[in-house]
Amino acid sequence: MFSATEQVLEAEMNRLKLAVKTLQGEDKSEEIYIGSYLLARLEELGVTSMFGVPGDFNLGFLDLVEDHPTIDWVGNCNELNASYAADGYARVKQGSVGVLLTTFGVGELSAMNGMAGAFSEMVPMVHIAGVPSLRQQATKPMLHHTLGDGRYDAYTKAAEQFTYSQAILTSAISAAAEIDRVLSDCVIKGRPVYITLPTDLAYAKISSDRLKIPLPRHPSPNDPEVEAFVIDEIVKQVEEADGDVVVIADACAIRHDAIDELKDLLHKTGYPVYAAPMGKSAIDETYERYGGIYVGSISRPEIKEKVESAKLILSIGSLKSDFNSGNFTYSIPTTRTVELHSHWTKIKYADFPEIGMKQLLPKLTARLEGGKAKALQLKVPHFDAHIPQETDDVISQAWFWPTMSKFLKPKDVIVAETGTSSFGILDVPLPKDSVFLAQILWGSIGWTVGSTLGAALAAKDCNMNRTILFVGDGSLQLTVQELSTMLRKGLKPLIFVLNNSGYTIERFLHGKERKYNDIMNWKWTGLLEVLGDIDGTLSKSYTVNNKNELTELLENPKFAAAEVLQLVEVMMPKHDAPRALQVQAELSGKTNQYAL
Repeated sequence: MFSATEQVLEAEMNRLKLAVKTLQGEDKSEEIYIGSYLLARLEELGVTSMFGVPGDFNLGFLDLVEDHPTIDWVGNCNELNASYAADGYARVKQGSVGVLLTTFGVGELSAMNGMAGAFSEMVPMVHIAGVPSLRQQATKPMLHHTLGDGRYDAYTKAAEQFTYSQAILTSAISAAAEIDRVLSDCVIKGRPVYITLPTDLAYAKISSDRLKIPLPRHPSPNDPEVEAFVIDEIVKQVEEADGDVVVIADACAIRHDAIDELKDLLHKTGYPVYAAPMGKSAIDETYERYGGIYVGSISRPEIKEKVESAKLILSIGSLKSDFNSGNFTYSIPTTRTVELHSHWTKIKYADFPEIGMKQLLPKLTARLEGGKAKALQLKVPHFDAHIPQETDDVISQAWFWPTMSKFLKPKDVIVAETGTSSFGILDVPLPKDSVFLAQILWGSIGWTVGSTLGAALAAKDCNMNRTILFVGDGSLQLTVQELSTMLRKGLKPLIFVLNNSGYTIERFLHGKERKYNDIMNWKWTGLLEVLGDIDGTLSKSYTVNNKNELTELLENPKFAAAEVLQLVEVMMPKHDAPRALQVQAELSGKTNQYAL
């Protein structure tokens, strides 16, 4: 096996050899459409599904997509949902990317919120926009989907704000290199990228020779001297802490493919480990050295005490946003913190740019594993799901989440909507090898519905178990159309609709009794027939009004087997919310100062 450093160097040498051959006229490879070249590169990255909406500026390319043997055109009800689906797909299918295809202007702007969310949360997505021909872009006629003032570059300028890099294809000569550049950026940086594909360039022919060289997929090597110095400094900090070290795992450990290296560190050192909300499922939550979710002042008391009393914190891939840090209430001094990130390291107040965690972690582990016996003396609180003994039969938030925790199985994909769902599930453990999806930083309500579509397709590729969505009635109304796409594609997620009569997270933030937080109640059990299951063979719908009805349903083996798409309307009190959400809302309300 080659190391990441050796792979980077080998790929660069191969590219130089190819350039020499091309200059010497030795390139005798077959020609290929630029559109087909792009698809070949996406196939190389493991893409099997493409999301989006047809439009006249991408229809020619769509012929190539539909005829491709391994990439399936999913097709969505709108571009926003498609961008959410590509996001969910990329989160579950680690090492691959989510792909979104839109048409010029109206389509790409509709998807922009989803792209911004992927940028915010560091999700690798490729946005391909079918655009007018090069001649039309040069002469600037008043085409449909334009602003009518000749600014054909307006949408590209918008995309620049929410993507890491852009390939504005203008020539067959540079197209392959530009495609390769942004696709590598997408994988290495873990951010969305943007490609414009003019109608005439999609079928322009180019050499296929570059396809013989794999895309670069690893960051540049750490500087060996600086890396050695950094490791020495971290070891000194561990020694000064006398082994009293706690690890906090966060989102970037997942996004930047450092999970295996993190697990190796934990098992070889025995350090207690906790996760931030965005890092949930980065660590097996059945692991005996895992203590639960640390989220500042919102944490369970026993977790807060163990983390904040440690002499040294190893923070792996942290993202200290408000909802990920208990509204910035981490009580951990910088002087007791070492931060490992995707492309830099921080020891106390000292920053070390371009020293990434994926390459650093194995070497650091080798230096630290000798202290395991001492680390194992540190006690870790048991992270479990305690079901409260309530006297009534109302489905409360406090009862619902630990009850659902017992229902989950290994290798389930669990998707939780912003609000009651994403906060409620934090306090309960997930099974081994499960994957957790939530949009805690960007927080666009309705994201989970499209994301569940993409996640369910990726789960099939990855041999995962069930896909389970928890979503509020208010959020579901924003993006509900994508349930139709799930039915069309034969997907079988379990969807729990928390019917609490509106926007509960907003009620707790502000306006508890205001009518702007109310919504029209829908007949949820009749929805799937309207959206495509006309004869009732593709889905089942249920309403549960109390604890007994929900318990009976969860204990039904046929329901748990998820043989068809199933929607469960869960009737819950209007003014009830999970413990963590209530504390977060109180903190956010003080910060936002809604009233003087």
